[in-house]
Amino acid sequence: MQRADLRNVAIVAHVDHGKTTLVDAMLRQSGAFRANQAVADRVMDSMDLEREKGITILAKNTAVHYGHLKINIVDTPGHADFGGEVERGLTMVDGVLLLVDASEGPLPQTRFVLRKTLEARLPVICVINKIDRPDARPAEVIDAVYELFIDLGADEQQIDFPIVYCNARAGQAAMAAEDVETSPDLKVLFDLLVERIPAPTYEEDHPFQALVTNLDASPYVGRLALCRIRNGRVKKGDPAAWCRHDGSIERVRLSEVYVTEALDRVDAPPEGAGPGDIIAVAGIPEIMIGDTLADPDDPRPLPVIVIDDPSISMTLGVNTSPLAGKAVVGAAAGTKLTARLIKSRLDSELVGNVSIRILPTERPDTWEVQGRGELALAVLVELMRREGFELTVGKPQVLTREIHGKLHEPMERVSVDVPEDFMGVVTQLLSLRKGRMETMTNHGHTGWCRMEWLVPSRGLIGFRTEFLTETRGTGQLHHVFDRYEPWHGDLRTRPNGVMVADRRGPTTAYALTNLQERGAMFVGPGVEVYEGMLVGENARSEDMDVNPTKEKKQTNMRAAASDETVRLVPALQLSLEQALEFIREDECVEVTPSTVRLRKVILDGAERGRRRGASRAPRD
Repeated sequence: MQRADLRNVAIVAHVDHGKTTLVDAMLRQSGAFRANQAVADRVMDSMDLEREKGITILAKNTAVHYGHLKINIVDTPGHADFGGEVERGLTMVDGVLLLVDASEGPLPQTRFVLRKTLEARLPVICVINKIDRPDARPAEVIDAVYELFIDLGADEQQIDFPIVYCNARAGQAAMAAEDVETSPDLKVLFDLLVERIPAPTYEEDHPFQALVTNLDASPYVGRLALCRIRNGRVKKGDPAAWCRHDGSIERVRLSEVYVTEALDRVDAPPEGAGPGDIIAVAGIPEIMIGDTLADPDDPRPLPVIVIDDPSISMTLGVNTSPLAGKAVVGAAAGTKLTARLIKSRLDSELVGNVSIRILPTERPDTWEVQGRGELALAVLVELMRREGFELTVGKPQVLTREIHGKLHEPMERVSVDVPEDFMGVVTQLLSLRKGRMETMTNHGHTGWCRMEWLVPSRGLIGFRTEFLTETRGTGQLHHVFDRYEPWHGDLRTRPNGVMVADRRGPTTAYALTNLQERGAMFVGPGVEVYEGMLVGENARSEDMDVNPTKEKKQTNMRAAASDETVRLVPALQLSLEQALEFIREDECVEVTPSTVRLRKVILDGAERGRRRGASRAPRD
């Protein structure tokens, strides 16, 4: 049976190709907002962090009405680091809008989201977005999309997809690129969506079934389980069977059942929600993603969602620096410092984030957090620091595997867009990191070229900052996990050493003036530092212990030129992501609500010297 009055569709694309902007336009044109209602751009990116970074982190659903139809739209992240959100979003829908930038074409994350779509056997509508760009090249981009489908093993039915051209920012769509500018609205896209995305199917006499694909919370009714109904109907107050991961079944009562209208959750109609509806259910405080809600008299669990394994990890623990929990000049202290609070927060993250894993370590106050990529882990740390936590974060490490008795490591497919002048330097940088160039194409008269590489994941840790420096900020770098390959041997890590403070105290302009001749400084004058804290990058390869608190000795001599004006170069302020990329294995990042400090794992300089000497000593 089919439910003709409903469509469920996900919007997938590479990051920054316009998914959230297109959802904005669909909401506006379907009458979801009042004529006088003030609505922010990218209204679906509701988290502060999403709006600051300009990316989508959590998959969210909304609903629009088009004629007699209701269309549920799931907006998914473009970053492969948040791939778990994409996979969960695809379990809720019957078709996909694949957005591709009319100039950039398919990029690594496009490959990732399309591969997941083809594996799920979902029909695709290809939307060529940003057709108004002056460098748009729709014909070449469509050829590249077809090549990508073939490369991913699409069959004849999957590769026969419709194409629509779009300018999401202006809310225009047409079946031909040249007609977009004169198109009044997105009617062409809506019509194509209704025609090509299948209606939800269900078995007429099948008992109630719904798979929990996401979790949310309400201050009034507690935990909400977001599900898509596969079969049957459900309404507020109904009894249900809660089928857990471990196979146990418990009888529960659903205290609330909500459906989505535009951006709001509203009570389900009196007759209840039916097959294909995406609902939020309250009344089960301990329900988890992957559980099934079923008919209490005939419970039939659905298959659990399968998520790709993590490929990167980092250690995360309590802040052990001398400044832990102390407010210093211009910086507030954190309020959540204990191992118990940190462990409780990590456990709560596991509830709603299926992409990460948390494992114990040898130390009771430190945990290993595994995820899809540096960005996903950095977002978790950033959220925790905003909640008042103070943390010590170790260097990200790749997760290796033993395959057929040999050590294997994860490989990333890297796409690099650079002006032709920088081709040589980028090739040199990636070759040093054991990368292999797969393809290189010129964008014709634009003076830009695109290179595709396969690079070990550990070679990309700390690469982005160096890449932007060498390409003068013009290069674009995108990467996504591809496969495991045998271990590629040792890689050259960061070429520069660091300047390490040898005592505690506030920095002085006099000391920093002398030190800045040795390299770039991370701190300015008047900043509280401690022994073992990194205060700058050494121009040479070795680490150097320095005294950044040294004061100028005063004399009773008076001379015209005795006190010259001190000219300090502004300190290099590293963001959390840059700090995680910069550090080596023997270093870590101290994160507080207001500051990010770099430090050595072992703060005592004498102890570090002994460890260094022991590691260099010849073995019998």
